Amino acid sequence: MEILSYILIMLILMVGFTVFFGAPYVPSKRRHVEDAFKNLYKIDRKDVLVDLGAGDGTVLRVAHRYGVKRAIGYELSPIIATVGWFLSRGCNRVEIKCTNMWYAKFPKDTTLVYIFGDARDIKKYESKIQSEATRIGQSLSVVSYGFKLPTHEEVKSYGAHHLYVINPLHQKKPQV
Repeated sequence: MEILSYILIMLILMVGFTVFFGAPYVPSKRRHVEDAFKNLYKIDRKDVLVDLGAGDGTVLRVAHRYGVKRAIGYELSPIIATVGWFLSRGCNRVEIKCTNMWYAKFPKDTTLVYIFGDARDIKKYESKIQSEATRIGQSLSVVSYGFKLPTHEEVKSYGAHHLYVINPLHQKKPQV
């Protein structure tokens, strides 16, 4: 009984930690993700997708089926990341990293970012993606589920999905 209590307390703390530092786990529906990739952004073999808050990896696996070059997901919860790893076994172009997405660096060849955040953090998502586009020096397409980015104009919408392009900011060259 004591071990069961310890496990229960640990699970509550991990879920509480995730909710405090990130959005609570709400699984993406495969059908909705497929609709977004059919109607908003057509994935091809050159695309490298980053999923911020990858959850159980549904978006990553759908992107894999659609032929993405690589799909990387960042997930804070070790329990949910483990579920994602398990469900994604056999998808050789899918990688789920158990890390805090706010500190993660996107791969240099990233072309597409998928977010399913909440209203509380949408500005933070936008800022993170803008920062990474500037750091890697290339435009990033962004598919946002459920929330519109506050300072970027959407290219297209389909249902609850919105497509954006975030360009790198011009950086001043150091004066010699």
